[in-house]
Amino acid sequence: MKRREFLKAAAIGTSMLVAPEYVRGAQRTGGKKPNIVFVFGDQWRVQATGYGGDPNLQGKTPHLDKLAAESINLTNAVSTCPVCTPYRASLLTGQYPLTHGLFLNDAPLRSEAVTIAELCKKSGYDTAYVGKWHIDGQGRGRYIPKDRRQGFDYWKVLECTHSYNNSHYYAGDDPTKRTWDGYDAIAQTRDVQGYIKGRAGNDKPFVMFLSWGPPHNPYGTAPEKYQKMFNPEDIKLRPNVPSEKEAAARIDLAGYYAHIAALDDCIGELVDTIDKAGIADNTILVFTSDHGDMLGSQGERRKQRPYDEAVRVPLLIRYPAGLGKKGKEIDMPFGSPDIMPTLLALSGIKIPACVEGTDYSSVLNGSEEAGDDVALIECAWPFGEWLRKNGGKEYRGVRTRRYTYVRDLDGPWLLYDNQRDPYQQKNLVKTPEARSLIEKLDAKMFAKLRAHGDDFKHGSEYIKKWHYKVYKNGTMPY
Repeated sequence: MKRREFLKAAAIGTSMLVAPEYVRGAQRTGGKKPNIVFVFGDQWRVQATGYGGDPNLQGKTPHLDKLAAESINLTNAVSTCPVCTPYRASLLTGQYPLTHGLFLNDAPLRSEAVTIAELCKKSGYDTAYVGKWHIDGQGRGRYIPKDRRQGFDYWKVLECTHSYNNSHYYAGDDPTKRTWDGYDAIAQTRDVQGYIKGRAGNDKPFVMFLSWGPPHNPYGTAPEKYQKMFNPEDIKLRPNVPSEKEAAARIDLAGYYAHIAALDDCIGELVDTIDKAGIADNTILVFTSDHGDMLGSQGERRKQRPYDEAVRVPLLIRYPAGLGKKGKEIDMPFGSPDIMPTLLALSGIKIPACVEGTDYSSVLNGSEEAGDDVALIECAWPFGEWLRKNGGKEYRGVRTRRYTYVRDLDGPWLLYDNQRDPYQQKNLVKTPEARSLIEKLDAKMFAKLRAHGDDFKHGSEYIKKWHYKVYKNGTMPY
């Protein structure tokens, strides 16, 4: 056995020594481990939710609104590195981007990484993944062999596509390229419904990840019935969209909301299947997104930026047996690396030492009060749609309950009081009264960086460290 394979096996094996503090979820269900159904859209900002108050979606996302009323709603959940590949690697490993190495798109997750699927599988779970993957780094349309699937067995996946009506995938160990029928999110949801129905009466727990491509652009490609629900002229814009961007933003948002309305129906079908299968009480159902989308706010488009439209994501967790049946809001900052350890703890699986995120299961179940922690936000290497010529730059920052604070390599860059200025229109960083606050936030941020070895250097240093070769747009070749 190679050394890295031995270390990985040792980490997974050690993680199965379950201590009492990690069996909260299992204890509440008579020792039976909960199923996990993890559903996430791509580029779905938290502001684009009916339950969160978006006037354009009021009455148009009834299934998601109902799920929110039954779930723990983490209202300050953030995408730590708000772009596709870094989020997905942090989701699976519980590590920060400069630890797992995927701080830009299309980089490959190492085979020695210890993932949630491998840990669940070792603990008796069946593992499944359907939809977009985007951590293989070997080409967006290529077949991914079993040894690069990071512990997932049931497999209907493509590395990455945003051609939602001509969407390809590979199933299991068959290298034949297949095509989803129609709009891919609907077809993928039906496949997951079939998987869940097929497990009726099966005592073995399962973990299923369903990864949708929408509402990521292209925005105008949802099924026609959903596009008819939104007229660009009727779209109400956020106040931080500058006047010169308004027309384009309305068109983009109409298509974006059409994707969301389609996904809302998918959520309804999925929840109905879980409920009818009789497994709702002992199933951890998670709905979230990998990052948000600026959509004209601050005059910007897409992601990577440190503003709330790109950073904040929806995060709902419904688990009646472990967290109760009544929904509630928790405003504690919660970062991408915190998802994996929290789910492991809720499932009675010990968290291995390689995980850097925080287990917040005791806060979710009410046995502990939320502390005064902060969630890190970062960009280690600007690329793609946020090149340096477009204003892209390295940054590190924190999101607290109240503030967003960000430094670039030259020093303090942004400071927003999100309670008094929810659209982040007044940067306080150069005001004299902010000096003491900046000192406090700096202390919190640098403590967080030191905890996982982030020395906040120019991004080229990390490109060299990981021996990456990048194109002129800063992305990996694929």
